[in-house]
Amino acid sequence: MRLNMSATTASITETCKDLRDRVNARLEKYVEQAPGVPPRLREAMAYSLLAGGKRLRPILVLLACEACGGEVEAALPAACALEMIHTYSLVHDDLPAMDNDDLRRGRPTNHVVYGEGMAILAGDGLLTLAFEVLARDIQPAAVAAACCADLAQAAGMAGMVGGQVADLEAEGRTVSTLEELEGIHRRKTGALLASSLTLGARVAQASSDDLERLGHYGRALGLAFQITDDLLDVCGCTQNMGKAVNKDASRGKLTYPVLLGEEASRLRANCQIAEACKWIEPFGERGRRLDSLAHFVLERDH
Repeated sequence: MRLNMSATTASITETCKDLRDRVNARLEKYVEQAPGVPPRLREAMAYSLLAGGKRLRPILVLLACEACGGEVEAALPAACALEMIHTYSLVHDDLPAMDNDDLRRGRPTNHVVYGEGMAILAGDGLLTLAFEVLARDIQPAAVAAACCADLAQAAGMAGMVGGQVADLEAEGRTVSTLEELEGIHRRKTGALLASSLTLGARVAQASSDDLERLGHYGRALGLAFQITDDLLDVCGCTQNMGKAVNKDASRGKLTYPVLLGEEASRLRANCQIAEACKWIEPFGERGRRLDSLAHFVLERDH
């Protein structure tokens, strides 16, 4: 299926809804039809995976594939695998040993409902299912292997997990440089967002130049997304966010508003979006949806 390349705000909203619906339907199929899963574990996995959310990362996978001339349907397994990784990270981040949150996507967090042990195992189940889906459902095999390596690197010890470690270590101490703050978030948030773009490009068997451009776009977008998230924690509301707000300051967490102030943080986010969009200019009309989505991310209220 080819997508209409109109890129107005209304059309990007409608595009996101359409792609979100397709991702949600495939996610439900993956978790509900997997054989041999203990019922309570399946329920706990589905509770977090199917709880809704923006689905930004899988949408980026699909739009990147489209921008590189590929088919959305072919990229759906990669989009779902990425969302499984993202959801597992949220389940684990919410645990008492980590961020100790009791609200996620407008509902009690997984460990509040199912207990800490089952929440850990539900996250583990989602993590491993992601790579099963990539290895089994992406074709050809060489592309599946490249996608597995790409996602593992982005989510692993030098990527998202390493960024989370740095974030924990930064709590309650003074960090005075933008470079250190962005070093944390390039791994914690940016690596997985960048992987969204490169996974979609790999499925489309894009050129190395297009892979590089989309990786740069994803990294810049990831920083803008994190800055916006930090700002929403300061000025957003729980109803819109679906999670607690004003929690970062109470925990002594390092954020952009703390380091730069709100006005400078917004300016920094705008600069990152401009940088992201610059990298996709060579795609021309095929990249207009990615351009629109970048600005949509900047203007979000949740």
